[in-house]
Amino acid sequence: MKIFPAIDLFGGQAVRLYKGDYDQMTVYDPQPLHTVRKFEAAGASCLHLVDLEGAKTGQTTNLPTIEKLAAETGLFIEVGGGIRAMDTVRRYLDAGAGRVILGTAAVTDPDFLARAVQTYGEKIAVGADLKDGKVAIKGWLETTGQTGEAFLEQMEALGVKTVICTDIAKDGAMEGTNRALYKTLAEKFSMDIIASGGVSSLEDIAALKVLGAAGAIIGKAYYTGAIDLAEAIRLAERKEEL
Repeated sequence: MKIFPAIDLFGGQAVRLYKGDYDQMTVYDPQPLHTVRKFEAAGASCLHLVDLEGAKTGQTTNLPTIEKLAAETGLFIEVGGGIRAMDTVRRYLDAGAGRVILGTAAVTDPDFLARAVQTYGEKIAVGADLKDGKVAIKGWLETTGQTGEAFLEQMEALGVKTVICTDIAKDGAMEGTNRALYKTLAEKFSMDIIASGGVSSLEDIAALKVLGAAGAIIGKAYYTGAIDLAEAIRLAERKEEL
C-alpha cells in the first residue's frame, strides 16, 4: 500500500482550508517544496496535490508550482482540482504529473471522462466523494442521487484503474477512517482504491492495508503531528512474512 501525503495549493503556497471554506485558510508553507522535501526525507514516493484555485475556476493557476515540484523531486505526483478539459489534463501531465484526478467532471461530463481514459489510460484517476453513501460534486456542495458503488461500477466499466474515495463525513475530523466502506469497495472492485478522509492514526493505516486499499492519503494528520509520516510509510509498505 502506498502513502500519499497531501498538499493543497493556493497562490503557489501550501494551505489548509477549514471545512472547505476559502475564507478560513491557513498557510502552512509559502514554499511547498520545503514541505515536499520533508515528505521525501520521511521516505515518501508519492504526492497528492489539490489545486484549490483550479477547483474554483478551472484554470491551471498553480501549474508553475506543480512543474517545480515535479522537476525538483523524484515523487510520483497525482493532481486534482477543477480539471474539466482535455487541454488541462495534457498541461498537468506535460508539467510532470504522473496522474490527474477527475472529480465533478467525471460525474457531469461522462464523455470527457471516456475520452480522457481512452487517451491517457492509467494516468487518469477519478475522485469519488461520498456523502451519506451518495456521490457529491462541486466542492461537496451538491449531492447526486447516485450511490458510491453504482458510480464505481460505471468507472470500472469505462476502464478507470484508480479511484480516490473520500468519505466526506470523516474528512478532517481526525476520528478515524471509514474502514467498512473501504473493505466493501476493495472486495467488490478490481480498481485500485485509495482511501481519503479521516486517516488519522497508524491503526488506520494498518487496517486499510489489511482491507486491501491500494493507498491512503494523509493530510491534516500530518500537519497536526498526529501521524509520523515515516512510520506510516514503513507500516504501509512493509512486506509481510507468509
